[in-house]
Amino acid sequence: MSESRRYAIIGCGMMGREHMANLALVPGAHLVAIADPDEGSRKAALTHAQGLGQQISLFDDTQIMLAEAKPEAVIIASPNFTHFDVVRPVMDAGCAVLMEKPMCTAIDEALVLYEKARDYPSLFWVGLEYRYMPPVTNFISRVHAGDAGDIKMLAIREHRFPFLVKVGDWNRFNRNTGGTLVEKCCHFFDLMRHILRDEPVRIFASGAQDVNHLDERYDGEVPDIIDNAFVLVDFAGGARAVLDLCMFAEGSQEQEEISAVGPEGKLEVKLPGGFVTWSPRDKSGPFAQHIATPPDALAAGDHHGATYYQQRDFHEALVSGTAPLITARDGYRSVVMGAAAQQSIATGLPVAIQFEDED
Repeated sequence: MSESRRYAIIGCGMMGREHMANLALVPGAHLVAIADPDEGSRKAALTHAQGLGQQISLFDDTQIMLAEAKPEAVIIASPNFTHFDVVRPVMDAGCAVLMEKPMCTAIDEALVLYEKARDYPSLFWVGLEYRYMPPVTNFISRVHAGDAGDIKMLAIREHRFPFLVKVGDWNRFNRNTGGTLVEKCCHFFDLMRHILRDEPVRIFASGAQDVNHLDERYDGEVPDIIDNAFVLVDFAGGARAVLDLCMFAEGSQEQEEISAVGPEGKLEVKLPGGFVTWSPRDKSGPFAQHIATPPDALAAGDHHGATYYQQRDFHEALVSGTAPLITARDGYRSVVMGAAAQQSIATGLPVAIQFEDED
């Protein structure tokens, strides 16, 4: 069986162009088409493709692109609120799907898409790629190997820059993003489930929009996306996880920090530094190990190599016909957790987690 497959991307803004650069690193992944209704984005994609040596066709209509380019796999990187509608013709065409996070912005749509994907005969993969940052992957493997024992406390901190400018400024409003804790933090809720190999039962959150975007106006409207939060998550097995998010901390030395503590000690990883540190309780440590990420993968995007490694595994699954490693269920559950955290902030009350995707 040939390992070559034809790819298309729907949505060629910043994330779409990152996917372009990373597809260029995956042997056998041939980008043939881009679909985007925005002329400026199409022009930027064409320039980017020329620099990458990719020969692509440009379309302003997804249906026409699917009919004429006939891709075997489609990466959906359009704005969050379009995902539910954009993916339908792609699935009708039977293409393999790599769906950018969040899978949807609303719980009901995410559940419908999960149910549709469950019976979909082609590959359906949700782009929760933070699992794929090499230092994080190493950290997770050590947690799962039991280095720290049965994890009791998991902490994730992201102290970073504000939301970037997007086409049409769509990411300035909760109605388009699902809210910051869906749009951005679905990554971290997915990491919690993946690291702990357990399911959440309760979320309590406190957050606000205190600094960013308050002086911006779009058709007279002030953005309503929160820029900082603490989120506490109780898991069924007794572990607790916490998210510490600040989006006006671009001067931080480390943007992401994850720590897992169990009865044997503490494991932690920091990015972009790339160090995984083991601190046993007997005080013989700490022992720090630097986990390198290949320079070409680092240069191809803003996610510490994660986009490349995810695309590599997606392509391998596409060629071999194996199951996705990040599923529609993962996508749905990360949306539910983010929406519950947003609800908790709005009400000031803890929210019980209820998943409706049980088989």
